[in-house]
Amino acid sequence: MVALTAAMVGMVLPAGAAEAATTTGTAVTTPPPLTNGFGLTQVDTPAGSSTNFYITVTTPEVAGKHHIKIILPSGYYDDPARRYPVLYFLHGSPDDPIAQNYPALTTSNSMITVIPDGGARGWYANWLNQNTAAGAQNWENFHLKQVIPFIDANLRTVATKKARAIAGVSMGGFGALHYAQDHPELFSQTASLSGDIDLSARSMDLRLAVVASLIDAQGAICGSTSGVCDPNNDPYKPGVDSDALFGSPYPIFNADRKWNEVDPSQHMDKLAGVGVSLYVGNGRGSATDFEFWLESASQHVRDSMDALGMPYYYVDYGDGSAWGTQCNGGHNGGCWEQDLRDLIPRLEKSFASS
Repeated sequence: MVALTAAMVGMVLPAGAAEAATTTGTAVTTPPPLTNGFGLTQVDTPAGSSTNFYITVTTPEVAGKHHIKIILPSGYYDDPARRYPVLYFLHGSPDDPIAQNYPALTTSNSMITVIPDGGARGWYANWLNQNTAAGAQNWENFHLKQVIPFIDANLRTVATKKARAIAGVSMGGFGALHYAQDHPELFSQTASLSGDIDLSARSMDLRLAVVASLIDAQGAICGSTSGVCDPNNDPYKPGVDSDALFGSPYPIFNADRKWNEVDPSQHMDKLAGVGVSLYVGNGRGSATDFEFWLESASQHVRDSMDALGMPYYYVDYGDGSAWGTQCNGGHNGGCWEQDLRDLIPRLEKSFASS
């Protein structure tokens, strides 16, 4: 668990400070200058437009370079006194923030969206074993202890729980619920879009999918003659042992206790007072579509909230026929775009009422 202080999450620059050099009446065409801090060091030049760009940072918490994509409201530069709520959007495996080009994410004129790098298989957690070939893997520290205060210090945010939401797809769906459970004081809303949100022994298929990303099971496929993937472009290298993330994944003599500690489905009570939204399809009933397995995970979480008497928002769009022509009920961006088109107006309404 990350220890945060009020000073860290509440530190902000004076209104308009980040773009002080651009308030001369001329149109802003480049990203605003951001100041290093909280352990983040920017490398390279920000890329993109003034309202849709990404920076590249390094941090001692996670090995390598990492992108942080930032989407500002179209009117961000028009009123230097206005502050905005923030949606933190977590990508899936093995994706990257730059690839999160859902049109829905650019539709809001009333909130900032931040998409931090979660790694190909970082799993939005501080790994139990920091001494693997992958190097430092403190993703939770990176996101909650560094990215959030960095954003609050550099952009005109409303740095409060009520004005902060976290959502994610697939691996990021796990991250969204996990972070909100670890730190409900930071987020007023959380949402899972086809998330791996049941890592209990009853969903060993999902637990072993996580393990596969750790040990680079794809590498074995890439190394064969199957032609399934490119062995020279394997995002899960270097492979690490199955216990690197949360210890032993096998439910023998309580050896998997760490997995149970971070499993969202077993700790929904921690989200009392946080708005919870779940979106999932059924993979058209095909066990070869990952969505098929995630549907039961979302149902388990829903059942847990029912047992606790908790309110929630739940959408199972099945084969996607009722969710629009771009969604076929599978584990893909066409369905997540429709999820976001439903979620974002609801977040805007929640922020406006807080």
